[in-house]
Amino acid sequence: MEGGLSLLRNARPSLSSASSNIQPIRHSIKAEVQEIRVCTNRTCRRQGSLQILQTLSALAPPNVSVNSCGCLGRCGAGPNLAALPEDGGGVILVGHCGTPSRAAQVLVGLLSCGLDSDDAAAKTGLEALALRKRAENESDMGNLSLAEQLLSQAIQLKPFGGIHVLYKDRSIARLALGNYAGALGDAREALRLAPRYPEAYICQGDAFLAMDQFDSAEKSYLMSLQIDPSLRRSKSFKARIAKLEEKLAATDMP
Repeated sequence: MEGGLSLLRNARPSLSSASSNIQPIRHSIKAEVQEIRVCTNRTCRRQGSLQILQTLSALAPPNVSVNSCGCLGRCGAGPNLAALPEDGGGVILVGHCGTPSRAAQVLVGLLSCGLDSDDAAAKTGLEALALRKRAENESDMGNLSLAEQLLSQAIQLKPFGGIHVLYKDRSIARLALGNYAGALGDAREALRLAPRYPEAYICQGDAFLAMDQFDSAEKSYLMSLQIDPSLRRSKSFKARIAKLEEKLAATDMP
């Protein structure tokens, strides 16, 4: 145990190398998108790119990362984003992504290997995101049962992306409501959907800790730390480890 707990004591590639391969917006992607970058430079930021970054981050499936980037060179057509195919082929530039609905439509189009969006899928994704945000507000106000219900409704919509986050959020709500088995089940489902999702490992560890399964809690926490080493600087993560050590000490007392 001590050896594991002692663990307590990113550079993204540049678009410049791919700039010569930038394709027109009508270009169809032949490989899966692995990353989407949203310009947050001054002009695009004024046009709402920070909201678009937040929306895409919430809607993207776990195999697609969403990051901010500098100017993409089309300031008059912003907010702009760039999609990077998995095979390292030509970068896709997409402009005029100024609303969440437009961003959702573009994301669905990119995920289906083209830019022809599925309006129904985009609408469902935004509906699930709205329910998630309502659940966050209700949770902040202490209305945990309502938050759980809203998250369940969002999960039932089966959105095209972000569902692993919904399970993680419902795991947190269920744990706070004392439903440890439900919280553990949701954390495991989030990990099934996103095997390298550190927050889901933390939720799994929290559920194990509440159930006094200390070895399993430790393994879950350390797995989250292995995926995201920056967690060692997190006050909340340190508090979890301290609580685990406190419970272990109590069980060792005669």
